[in-house]
Amino acid sequence: MRKIAADYVYTLDGGVKPVFRPLIEVEDSGRIISVNQYEDTDSLPDGTEYHQGTLAPGFVNAHCHIELSHLKDAFKEATGMSGFINQINELRESVDKEGRLKAMEAEFKNFSLQGVVAVSDISNCNESFIFKKEYLNYSHSDEKPLFPVYYRTFVELFGTEKQDAPQILAGGQRVADEASAMGLEASVTPHSCYTMSPRLLEITAKRGLESGIISYHSQESQEEEDMIMKGSGALADNYRGRGLSTPPVTGTTALEYFIDRLLEAEKENGGGNSKAQKQAGKIGGRINLVHNVVISQRSIDRAKETLLSPFFTICPLSNIFIHRQLPPIGLMRRNNLKICLGTDSLSSNHILDMVREMECLQKSFPDLELGEILSWACANGAELLSRQDILGSIAPGKTPGLVLLENLQDFKITERTTSRRIV
Repeated sequence: MRKIAADYVYTLDGGVKPVFRPLIEVEDSGRIISVNQYEDTDSLPDGTEYHQGTLAPGFVNAHCHIELSHLKDAFKEATGMSGFINQINELRESVDKEGRLKAMEAEFKNFSLQGVVAVSDISNCNESFIFKKEYLNYSHSDEKPLFPVYYRTFVELFGTEKQDAPQILAGGQRVADEASAMGLEASVTPHSCYTMSPRLLEITAKRGLESGIISYHSQESQEEEDMIMKGSGALADNYRGRGLSTPPVTGTTALEYFIDRLLEAEKENGGGNSKAQKQAGKIGGRINLVHNVVISQRSIDRAKETLLSPFFTICPLSNIFIHRQLPPIGLMRRNNLKICLGTDSLSSNHILDMVREMECLQKSFPDLELGEILSWACANGAELLSRQDILGSIAPGKTPGLVLLENLQDFKITERTTSRRIV
């Protein structure tokens, strides 16, 4: 058993305010025994580990593409979604497999050391699976200083031509089955409205929801909105220029278009997969809507009316990298949305570090308190992945991991603030 003390702790167990002078007892397995307070350092029990700084639960990275780690610093910034897609198509295979694996391995280690305990990770192939299996079963010790990390894999599908939909879904399912055979949790998921035919979007969402959860890039750019609402804009021109089909013009927001596709999928599924969902009259399953840069009150209202359990993940540094724009955090907070935090990939970010994402939020939205941001980065992410019983908050019986935040300033994250996992 370990006794761990620090200056402050954000337990996120029933509130988002810091607790002064915490003393936490932890089993060697990482399970929390008790959370108490001490009077002063002289009163600490013998053998207590004292850390100068602030403790928090382990982070849950709610959106990442770790298999794109070889693209670090390869992309031009501020190109918009159309320009970003062109770079992905050009550079994705620009590094050989050995180089791709080496780049991924470095980021798996970084997550473990920084304090990430779980990741909602996108895959398009099987290259990351060997690392995910290793870290799922990792046993921390003095000889092995890294910590275990849980990865939930979403095999992302895309394809703009209707006739290709069945074979694309079958191919993605084979990749997901390969992950499952390795003991990893995985399922197929749709990418976005603009990269998929309506039919592929519907059948992939239906298959994904059978697993209980999907991850979906939603309202990431105005180009996406313009394509769906008006059939115009840089993204629509890009696709037509490459001879690819575009989604139907609906006059609705991109999120409303997605919800309509989900409703079509639900019709094929008999209107819901549980009695509770049918009674609620909503689409069941956890739906992770990622980015939300141009989310609007109109689309929020539709999501609340239609989706039983939506989550709204933001990736601030990625949004700045591609669009020079951040999501409307004030609007999202006023609507009490379940916000989560992710890093996205090194194709659209210079670093995969949850603390740097939090720093960006605090600088951009000064009224945000650290406890609220941590609730997005820890508790909400754990709920998204249906692991709130063990992760997301520091409470007896849980195994959330303990992260030490160092060099905070007045409970604010600055450029000097770092994180490291200690349990």
